Amino acid sequence: MANPLQVGAGANLRNFSWAMAVFCLASFPVIAADGVADLSDQDKICLACHSQEGFNKDLGKGKKMSLNIKGDDFAKSVHGAIGCAGCHSDVSLDKHPGNKKIPSTREYSIGATQVCQGCHEDKAKLYEGSIHAAMLRAGNRAAPVCVDCHSPHSVKPKSVTDTITGLSCKKCHEPIFNAYAESMHGQARGKLGHVEAPICADCHRAHDVTAPSVGTHLKDACLSCHTGAVETHRVWLPNAGRHLEAVSCPACHAPAAQRRVDLRLSETGGGNGAAEFGESARAAVNGLDAESLWNLLRKINQNGGQGKASLQGRLEVRTGVEAHQLADKSRAIRDCNSCHSDGADPFQNVIVSVIGPDGRPVRFSTDKGVLSSLMSVGSVSGFYAIGGTRVKLLDVLLGVVFIGAVSVPVGHLSMKWFIRRRERKNAEQRANS
Repeated sequence: MANPLQVGAGANLRNFSWAMAVFCLASFPVIAADGVADLSDQDKICLACHSQEGFNKDLGKGKKMSLNIKGDDFAKSVHGAIGCAGCHSDVSLDKHPGNKKIPSTREYSIGATQVCQGCHEDKAKLYEGSIHAAMLRAGNRAAPVCVDCHSPHSVKPKSVTDTITGLSCKKCHEPIFNAYAESMHGQARGKLGHVEAPICADCHRAHDVTAPSVGTHLKDACLSCHTGAVETHRVWLPNAGRHLEAVSCPACHAPAAQRRVDLRLSETGGGNGAAEFGESARAAVNGLDAESLWNLLRKINQNGGQGKASLQGRLEVRTGVEAHQLADKSRAIRDCNSCHSDGADPFQNVIVSVIGPDGRPVRFSTDKGVLSSLMSVGSVSGFYAIGGTRVKLLDVLLGVVFIGAVSVPVGHLSMKWFIRRRERKNAEQRANS
């Protein structure tokens, strides 16, 4: 018997005959599931084969790609209304299935994103600026693409995906999701049903996802909901504005987390210092200490020519899991001595980081002694206040720097006053002689 999908040369998904549709439906009763009856006859023809369990394409070398589609799931999806031809307009039944070579299921999925862009151009542009797209461009073929978050044949509406049970993020970030689910945010969203409580996309955005530890967007996300947080902190926290700049929110609001100091390479005016710094840091045989950091920064600033590189300090938690273990504000750390004491734990763990080619930070373990070295004063002073950590040597060094910075303009003004006073006296003497 001839294959019903090959009968009628030149026919395609849009003009296949009613007679053939009836033949297919009679031959493959498996598609008579609930919901499938609402699909078009053209889609039912496709499902006559593709709804069969174990329907695969042989990719060679023992590899197969599943072609099975759950008809009922497709019928209930948001794509059910546009039908198979909406995305597979290039398929014509007189040439189907054909001998199209597919290198792997993954490569097929990545290529399929071009089809998604046809309808979702705005989302595609957002995705191109995301950390996921940057990872893909950097050669990570496992980086998420459209179909990894939105199963193409069972795409759910946004109202479903914006629930804890509908989150696709947990497929890749399960440990972080589990931490979130147990946090005050996850508990409010899940068990208590507060839909206003934040979910992944509220803080990290859905399509233009950026590296969480880069920039200020996460702090901005926190403050967009906790609008009174700045003023509330000012009531009891000295120099609250500086704390909010140099201390990440989870450092105090995830009390069980372990904290560290991250010295992040920052450049002004452009330049490619991050790449050069990363290469040199990897080559450091004995790790990074104050002298090696100073030499690296000096080398970058001499070679770059476009801007000035420096290290900006920030207090943060160590892992993404810990960053999501946010507790109720009543449990937040309010004891200043947890950081501002001699030998405080957060200052025993120091790293240096640069932004890698895929947009994520690359971290290097660093000797904690960089925080108390003369060579580090220019780097650390960006987030450190004199007396802040009770490191006496660093206090003295920063005090010397401060005095030196003040004495230069004071000395300059004093010298100008002295010279002018002397010139006036000389002028008066010449006038009287």
